[in-house]
Amino acid sequence: MSSPNDFIGIANLPNQRHKIVSRKGAHFTIMVVGESGAGKTTFINTLFAALMREYQNEDKRFQKQLERTVEIEIIRAEIEEKGFNVQLTIIDTPGFGDYVNNSDCWVPIVEFIDEQHLNYMKQERKANRRNIDDMRVHACLYFIQPTGHTLKPLDIEVMKQLGSRVNLIPVIAKADTITRADLTAFKNRILDCIKFHNINVFCPPIESDDEDTTRRNTAIANAMPYAVIGSEQDVVTPDGRRVKGRQYLWGVAEVENEEHCDFKKLRNLLIRTHMDSLISTTEEVHYEDYRANRLTKEGRTDDDPQVRARKLFDAKMKEEEEALRKRFTEQVRTEESKFRKWEQELIDERDRLNKDLEAEHSAVQALKAEIEALKSPVQSRSPRK
Repeated sequence: MSSPNDFIGIANLPNQRHKIVSRKGAHFTIMVVGESGAGKTTFINTLFAALMREYQNEDKRFQKQLERTVEIEIIRAEIEEKGFNVQLTIIDTPGFGDYVNNSDCWVPIVEFIDEQHLNYMKQERKANRRNIDDMRVHACLYFIQPTGHTLKPLDIEVMKQLGSRVNLIPVIAKADTITRADLTAFKNRILDCIKFHNINVFCPPIESDDEDTTRRNTAIANAMPYAVIGSEQDVVTPDGRRVKGRQYLWGVAEVENEEHCDFKKLRNLLIRTHMDSLISTTEEVHYEDYRANRLTKEGRTDDDPQVRARKLFDAKMKEEEEALRKRFTEQVRTEESKFRKWEQELIDERDRLNKDLEAEHSAVQALKAEIEALKSPVQSRSPRK
């Protein structure tokens, strides 16, 4: 066995990272896009288990597009759980797709997303970069009406525009209005349409060191597009349980029942398992793409000293981070190997002791048999009274 002096302390890095993240908290922004009546607000209220309207800090922006008004509604809230704070921002888009002619109705939404990247980029350039107001959209939930057919031309065009700028997550609204068989066929048609039109959607990471986590991530990824039921009401099931759901003549459609809808899988994706992936993808992919395109339009290329210095710094930090990650992974593997070896040694020692115990037990039984055999002749020779 190795002594404590053999460890240099690198294994404590995750604990340090956890403390830093817990202290700083996180900014997380969700945008919901879809036609009126798709249940976007109800879903958000159900997702965070409280009415957002009760503690919202609301901001409304109206953007004119071809003499029509598309409203960008911003709701901010601070959510705390077990000492961890999340600055949550919900961006709703009432008025989207509500007109007979919906051509270019996505322009205000796309402009809003780009505007948040630009605002963050401007704040990064300032000398004092403390308290940056980060409203970059980390996840865009696009609500699809449960028609049972396939994506409409408007859905296809909007999803293509959004998929190149943000982590796009397709959601089938009101899953309780369509049968299970029709829902499965509808999902397959949507996936075929997404593939055919080369629409970029967020693909959650699957691989993990833990088999249970990998299995759970696979189930989450395979459920896309997510069919959800939203309800803020408590109903009683036939077996007496009180759950979030909708009451029908035929029974109850439960929000958190995975046999009824994908609400739990989508909640896990957004909050419990892949929030960090959504934030890092926004930072490393979508924001970096916007930043590079913006600098190119401004005439700043890789030959620009500032751009070159930033790239060198980013490359160095990425290289150091990768080296640290590899070192940490190797350390974990080494410790796991030692643990497995110790475990096997304990098993072997246990087996050896069991064999020795069995041998001793057999010897004792043999001695008892021998004693009984010696007693028998003596008893037979003893005189009778």
